[in-house]
Amino acid sequence: KAPLDNLTRGKGKGKGKAGATPIEPQTPPDAESPLGRRGRGKGKGGVDRGLADMASTRAERQQQRKTRARSRQGDDDSGRQRHHRRVRTLTRKGTNTAAPRKGKVALELPCTVRSFSEAAGISSVQVQGTLMKLGVMATINSQIEDETAELLAVDLGLDLEFKQQESLEDQLIVDLDEIEDDPASLEPRAPIVTFLGHVDHGKTSLLDYLIGINVVSGEAGGITQHIRAYQVNKDGRSVAFVDTPGHEAFTEMRARGANVTDIAVLVIAADDGIMPQTEEAISHAKAAEVPIVVALNKSDLPGADANRVMTQLTEYDLTPSAWGGETEVVETSAITGQGMDELLDTLLTIAELNEYQANPKRHAVGTCLEAQQEGGRGVVAKVMVQNGTLKVGDVVVCGGAHGRVKAMYDTLRANKRIKQAGPSMPVNLTGLDIAPGAGDAFHVLDDIAKAREIAASRSDRSRTQSLAGISTKISFEEFQARLEEGRLTGAADEVVTLNLIIRADVRGSIEAIEKELGKLEHPEVQVKILHKAVGGVTVGDVQLASTAGAVIVAFNVVPDDAARSLADDRGVEVRRYDIIYKVTDDIRAMLEGKLKPEEHILELGRALVKQTFSISRVGTIAGCYVMQGSIERHCRIRVIRDGRVIGDYPLDTLRRVKDDVKEVPRGMECGMKLAGFNDVKQDDMLEAYKIEEVARKLESSA
Repeated sequence: KAPLDNLTRGKGKGKGKAGATPIEPQTPPDAESPLGRRGRGKGKGGVDRGLADMASTRAERQQQRKTRARSRQGDDDSGRQRHHRRVRTLTRKGTNTAAPRKGKVALELPCTVRSFSEAAGISSVQVQGTLMKLGVMATINSQIEDETAELLAVDLGLDLEFKQQESLEDQLIVDLDEIEDDPASLEPRAPIVTFLGHVDHGKTSLLDYLIGINVVSGEAGGITQHIRAYQVNKDGRSVAFVDTPGHEAFTEMRARGANVTDIAVLVIAADDGIMPQTEEAISHAKAAEVPIVVALNKSDLPGADANRVMTQLTEYDLTPSAWGGETEVVETSAITGQGMDELLDTLLTIAELNEYQANPKRHAVGTCLEAQQEGGRGVVAKVMVQNGTLKVGDVVVCGGAHGRVKAMYDTLRANKRIKQAGPSMPVNLTGLDIAPGAGDAFHVLDDIAKAREIAASRSDRSRTQSLAGISTKISFEEFQARLEEGRLTGAADEVVTLNLIIRADVRGSIEAIEKELGKLEHPEVQVKILHKAVGGVTVGDVQLASTAGAVIVAFNVVPDDAARSLADDRGVEVRRYDIIYKVTDDIRAMLEGKLKPEEHILELGRALVKQTFSISRVGTIAGCYVMQGSIERHCRIRVIRDGRVIGDYPLDTLRRVKDDVKEVPRGMECGMKLAGFNDVKQDDMLEAYKIEEVARKLESSA
């Protein structure tokens, strides 16, 4: 009987109807298929086998998972080990990347800790440690200041050569100056001749005669105020002339004239001989190492003595050729024309002997002699081309100015345009953005952007130097004395400052005025130039003068209508001049007015106290007898007791009998009341004196 028969029959009896079909007995699942192992058979053997199979299967799956996990973990461990090995390798190499230096190496400033370490051959940790001792906290990429880098090298005992970073100017301008021309490209050029000498010895008159014009009558006071330059032809050969101002205020301008010259003509008046400015001119010409030709001008005057002048020349190692020396001496006269042809022939002969040459096919280089502002043209710069050829359209950088040459004009005929200027040719050019400084060198570049950058860097450098207080003159000893006395912050209260704003027609005049003002030095007064520029006086100048309490100095320029009106409204003083030494004379007078008067003590007389009287609400009255001199009202009294001065007080009241008097002479009696002092005793000696203020003069430092 099947195992489920009883269950089947019992179920059918309880629920089925009569005649229901009986359920057939089923074969156990485990007897036919492995899946039967998971069946619900209630037999004991089947249940045990099913549980065992399930456990075995689960164990196999867990074993597979563990195997796969171990495999993945092994891969990760292997990767981490490789990574750790790589890091350790880098760490070992990073202890010191700088190789030790045996010789002297160059370090470009500014530098960082890393670059300093690599250049010095020491670790960056050592560099940082030394910086910490110097009070500087820095990372490896921190920039080190120039002074700190030098101190660091000294502290570490390193032999380093510090050099500044090469700028665009160093790359371009220096390279242009160092270019050596091919000897095959050199051609003869005209000599550049400069006239030097004392004021009013006839330099301009000589040049006027040579070039056929009259400039002397157009200069204020008959004194040349500007540097002029011309080129003339003589027998098919050209000569360039530079005329420098003769007044001593233009020493710097004359020095620049000597620096651009090939031959110096020393003009000496035959009736005056060698004067102070003549000595300066000789020094400038000798410093420039150029040949010197002496022109004895005014030889037609009755008092002319050529032998006396030539004797004086020998004292300055300028022996005339007529006396066996090397200095050519030519007697000339700008009025009669005496010796003019001989002077030109002498100059051309010296030029042939020296063989002056230049390369006209290269970019032009030269010097700016003057710069001024002209209406309708803008900035007009007078330049001397010393090498190369300057053309219209060239990009020029000159000091802090730059631009493209718009036009060039002949210096002798101002309206004649020139397309190009060769060596030794002076021209007036337009196109610069600002007026360059007189004496600045100019160069021709290919790119206007580079010229703008160079000009901007020069202007910034000049501005930095100006703001750094270069005009302040103070020694180490004076600084130490002020520091000990605590006068560093209070120095401004002790010094009277005269503020000036200078406007002139050319840059050279400004520099000449500055040089003259530099001679007016005094411990109690100083001149401070707030602003200086080329051109007329503007509204901005008046506003600055009104704010700072300055005086405007206008040299050969005038204020415009708006500036003049504003100056009248605000009470700003605008002083106009056309001769340099008048500027300095007026400013000297202004400074002398600001000087504290010098105090002189004037002794008046002596009186002996005979008796004292005490009056309530008044004080002690001294009855005195005037023994010497006189006693005046409003004087000061020294009280002398037992041979010692016990006090110095002003005289409050002076009476004779009952009347107030102005003066009590010798031999008279009087009553005196001292201000603030009532302890007057009998037999005290009273000395009367007064302080007189005397105006002081400003001594020139020259």
